[in-house]
Amino acid sequence: MTLGQGVITVNKKPIDDYFPRAVLQQIVRQPLVVTEAGSRFNVDVKCAGGGPAGQAGAVRHGIARALLEMDEALREPLRRNGLLTRDPREKESKKYGRKRARKRFQFSKR
Repeated sequence: MTLGQGVITVNKKPIDDYFPRAVLQQIVRQPLVVTEAGSRFNVDVKCAGGGPAGQAGAVRHGIARALLEMDEALREPLRRNGLLTRDPREKESKKYGRKRARKRFQFSKR
C-alpha cells in the first residue's frame, strides 16, 4: 500500500479484470470506503488459493490491516464494520476409510 490515486491491482491485474463481479469489487473496496481513504492509496496485492469470494475476503482483510498500520485512529470504524475479524473457517481434514472429509463410497445393497 502506497500513497497514490486509489488504483487497486490484484496479482498484477486491475481489480476490474481480476474480480469481474461487482459484488467482489465492492467487498475489496469496503475498508477504503469505510475509512474514506479510497483515493489516497494505491493498493498492490498478491493472493493465491481458494476461490474468488474467499480471495476477495482475504484481500479486504489485508487492506484493513494495512490501513491500521498507516493510521491507528482508523481502528474504531474498521472494527465497527467487522473488517478486522478474520474468517476462522478452515478445510476439514480427511477421515480414514472415506474419499474426503465427509464423502463416502457408494453403498450397494446387492
